[in-house]
Amino acid sequence: MNELIIELEEISPKEFFGTQNANIQLLKEYFPKLKIVARGNKIKAFGDEELLKEFDHRITMLLKHFAKYNKLDENVIDRVLTSNSSEDYKTSTNSGKVLVHGVGGKQIKALTVNQRKLVESMGKNDMVFAIGPAGTGKTYTAVALAVQALKNKEVRRIILTRPAVEAGEKLGFLPGDIKEKLDPYMQPLYDALRDMIPSEKLDNYIEKGIIQIAPLAFMRGRTLDNAFVILDEGQNTTHNQMKMFLTRMGKNAKFMINGDPGQIDLPRRTISGIKEALLVLRNVEGVGIVFFDEKDVVRHKLVKKIISAYKGIENRE
Repeated sequence: MNELIIELEEISPKEFFGTQNANIQLLKEYFPKLKIVARGNKIKAFGDEELLKEFDHRITMLLKHFAKYNKLDENVIDRVLTSNSSEDYKTSTNSGKVLVHGVGGKQIKALTVNQRKLVESMGKNDMVFAIGPAGTGKTYTAVALAVQALKNKEVRRIILTRPAVEAGEKLGFLPGDIKEKLDPYMQPLYDALRDMIPSEKLDNYIEKGIIQIAPLAFMRGRTLDNAFVILDEGQNTTHNQMKMFLTRMGKNAKFMINGDPGQIDLPRRTISGIKEALLVLRNVEGVGIVFFDEKDVVRHKLVKKIISAYKGIENRE
């Protein structure tokens, strides 16, 4: 049986292995045909020569990451072990610049291949579509880019909108004024903003109209100048809504449209505005399109598995 020994140098084995060797357990899940043993400052692996070469390659990338950031978690491990190449990993993780220093000094940057592509595409185009499943960071990255543009005085305001469509549920009458009725629909946008702007400052921005959060219906008739505008949940727009939104674009405006075509909550036989827009605008200069997939998921590792499982069912249909 072939044997590979990797010795950890100038790295804390306890931190690299994780609490109760949690990181080693993850490695074992990804390499079930190898026998992996972690003792002292060494990792030993036994098995097929080709598998050992792949294991050595992936461990080397993990060690480089840990040496640079002194941190390793299951999301990083997952991205390293599932990336197509070391170049993909380099591009997708920490090679990106910090977009925003958020609340508490949190560094917010593009974490995956396609988040990085989204940042690059937004730098080249005034309108970008971010398409892909839940949990891939489309909205979060979009809000980070908007906050960055506002802080850099590239725009004067941020406008966040989404169609007020119920996700397969009938919520009935909602109490309160118009803001209180709409806030539940806008919660993902508020959550992202609260990560990036201190609460008092955010409230002040909203009060002054520097940051506006409103349902899509409120966009009709407006010309959106000097603004970074994000349409979230774009898959739930109709043809008329999408056309109306896209034509609101004014001078010095940036538009980002996010959507997951796999989670459409429109009535049956209603064509999704985002699906139509992707076909109509795919060859228009100045419009960028970035597709996300399960490799970009930055939520719990189960989310990636759930997306893959549903994709299998949908492909059979």
